[in-house]
Amino acid sequence: MTRNSLDVATRVSPQLSDLLNSRINNPENEQPVTLMAVRRFLSDLLPSDFNEAERMHHFDISESLTDELDALIEEFGATALAIDFAQVNASEPLSRAIERVVNDENRENPPTLAVVRDALLAGLGARLVGDGVLEDDEDDTLLAEIEALIDRFGPDTLAEDLLRYE
Repeated sequence: MTRNSLDVATRVSPQLSDLLNSRINNPENEQPVTLMAVRRFLSDLLPSDFNEAERMHHFDISESLTDELDALIEEFGATALAIDFAQVNASEPLSRAIERVVNDENRENPPTLAVVRDALLAGLGARLVGDGVLEDDEDDTLLAEIEALIDRFGPDTLAEDLLRYE
């Protein structure tokens, strides 16, 4: 099965992404979650007499979660992995670390996840704590988080693409 790129997740609404992430992160899952598994889950939540006029429509969005899922299934197939469609952002502490690397005026190229990992290994987290950018305990999980992102997207993914803006 071909994995879909990071770009496909940008086409998914935040509401559907939240639903996908909730199903992906369910500890009872024994197998990778597919789009069809999420669709079945959503269908099971709806009453049996649910009709088209009563669909759960988003505010200011014309498609419901069900419609959006159906469109993804039609385009990518029922067995496409849900994880490929869920939006992923770095945590706030990791976003601060990424921003520090991005804003390094000595850097010529946009940093990748591997570059950020290398900066963390070289003490970036401790420097951010020392500068007051991070709390003492916020740097404890940065390395594990960047490793998980590298495992999911690859070391050459631009770190900037995963920044959390809030």
